[in-house]
Amino acid sequence: MKTIAKPYESSFRERGSKFLGYLFPTESEEDFQEELARLKSKYPDATHHCWAWRLNPAQPKEFSSDDGEPSGTAGLPILNQLKSYEVVNAGVVVVRYYGGTKLGKSGLIEAYGRGAQLCLESATLKSIKLVHLFEIRYPYPEENTINKLKNDHKLSVQDSEYLEDVKLKVACPKKTSARFKKELSGLEHLKITFENLGESFI
Repeated sequence: MKTIAKPYESSFRERGSKFLGYLFPTESEEDFQEELARLKSKYPDATHHCWAWRLNPAQPKEFSSDDGEPSGTAGLPILNQLKSYEVVNAGVVVVRYYGGTKLGKSGLIEAYGRGAQLCLESATLKSIKLVHLFEIRYPYPEENTINKLKNDHKLSVQDSEYLEDVKLKVACPKKTSARFKKELSGLEHLKITFENLGESFI
């Protein structure tokens, strides 16, 4: 899966109608609705503001809207482009100004899909890794033990705290997380303890 770090735009005309595409990162439905409201206020006289979003790589959730266009001719083609590019935590809004010539269902599907596709083609896509997060506590003398685990399991340190003991928040690739957890469980005699923080992505 992939995501984006910044917004992208597209613009084209199809038989008199003008289509403006907006692709942007979004972490939640609330974030998306805020950006949608901003675009609606920027283009209040547009005929349609059709959209789709995909969220949460760990358990993907998606939604789309035709905003008054015939069912399945706008939101779904936009969503299908997001799925085709395997993009999550992103939303697309395609704004249409009607130009006087009807495009028909197939023409609408192609135009709205193109509005999203042009944005995605120009976007820099960043890969997302599904991981399991763990918080590990250990005494300083066990630094080498932890370093070996880091190397063996390709752990990525997300946060660290060096007080009386060391506290690390690490991300373990999902496919090796069960083995990593089993190894950690066998280290309690070294005063190495951990907490399983669940699935996430980086």
